[in-house]
Amino acid sequence: MTLTDAPTTGSAGSPLGDGTPARALVCKNCHAEYPLAPTHVCVACWAPLELAYDDSKLARWTRKDVEAGPNSMWRYAGWLPAGHDEATRVSLGAGFTPLRPAPRLAEALGMKKLWVKDDSANPTHSFKDRVVSVALSAAKAFGYTTVACASTGNLAQSVAAHAASAGLRSVVLIPHDLESGKTVSTAVYGGTLVAIEGNYDDVNRLCSEIAGEEDWAFVNVNVRPFYAEGSKTLGYEVAEQLGWRLPRQLVIPIASGSMLTKTDKAFRELVRLGEVAEAPYSIFGAQATGCSPVSTAFREGRDDVTPVRPDTIAKSLAIGNPADGPYALEVCRRTGGAIADVSDEEVIEGMRLLARTEGVFAETAGGVTVACLQQLLATGQLDRDSETVLYNTGDGLKTLDAIADVVGPSVTIKPSYSAFERAGLGS
Repeated sequence: MTLTDAPTTGSAGSPLGDGTPARALVCKNCHAEYPLAPTHVCVACWAPLELAYDDSKLARWTRKDVEAGPNSMWRYAGWLPAGHDEATRVSLGAGFTPLRPAPRLAEALGMKKLWVKDDSANPTHSFKDRVVSVALSAAKAFGYTTVACASTGNLAQSVAAHAASAGLRSVVLIPHDLESGKTVSTAVYGGTLVAIEGNYDDVNRLCSEIAGEEDWAFVNVNVRPFYAEGSKTLGYEVAEQLGWRLPRQLVIPIASGSMLTKTDKAFRELVRLGEVAEAPYSIFGAQATGCSPVSTAFREGRDDVTPVRPDTIAKSLAIGNPADGPYALEVCRRTGGAIADVSDEEVIEGMRLLARTEGVFAETAGGVTVACLQQLLATGQLDRDSETVLYNTGDGLKTLDAIADVVGPSVTIKPSYSAFERAGLGS
């Protein structure tokens, strides 16, 4: 299953089935179109491909269909490219995660209205379950029996878990120095786990080489256009959970940049289809300073993103050459947003602030997002009086190593009430 030799159009006879609203793959740069297939790069200009839809087919799915659907991301099936046929849908029930009001965090930051979209509630405790569910549904429809990925941890777990549930073979490649919790919680699903002596970008390059030789579905290589569409469900859910309207501001972490761009795509689709009223919204991106190529480009006013070598505790965001970086820049600028970055020390404090104000223990990526929210407020780039949604994309139990040295018992005492009193622990 190799790249098409020349651009074509149309999706007749697609293995994705007649139910798909997707009509073609389209180049993000030159707009050449290709048939629906496991391919991800334009042969004309080598830019990435993404899904293009038939609006008349998208319009067949309405709020009524959504609200009658399952309490999962698959309530939006009619707006996704794959998984319409139950025989090929791969799902662990991801999605429809809480949109939590965050009044105590808002008060601490001097904000009027703040929400936390908490995707740590997904089956493998990160937003990656959304993208993997769509990617493996597409892979299964295309006839693959082996699925694979390069990962900084969350994707590894999700691919291994979803593959196990669907009876597919998984081969997952990770950096050798990944957090132990993420390594163990990937290996437990019984797939093949390969540790690579290098960072994520080294792992990703190797996956691209393997994808050229093996007939496997690499979720973030040859089926990446389908994989990326799963992030749209975050945007759909936020709009639905707000009563079918758009928030004024969102703060979203940037790894590859795809989550940010697909949230914007979801909002534009909903407006175009008449499911929500058109309203201004601003999207803000968040990175760790130790891996901040997109934030740096934004600050310097550049459209290109210069790759960096990651050096941050926020390993789930440690992608030094983000595929969607330039497109994330475009979204933030077009919507009047911005992109910030914060130090590892600020990341840890962001994790602690969210935990002690709202009882939400986020992984390091969540700490990045909270800390960037604070910075954007301090610089006046984000309006503290406007309704804001903050994305938490993973569970803090995945990144205990990052915070273990700065939190622990308040005090250690003898097992007696007198010791309790001497420690001043009473009311």
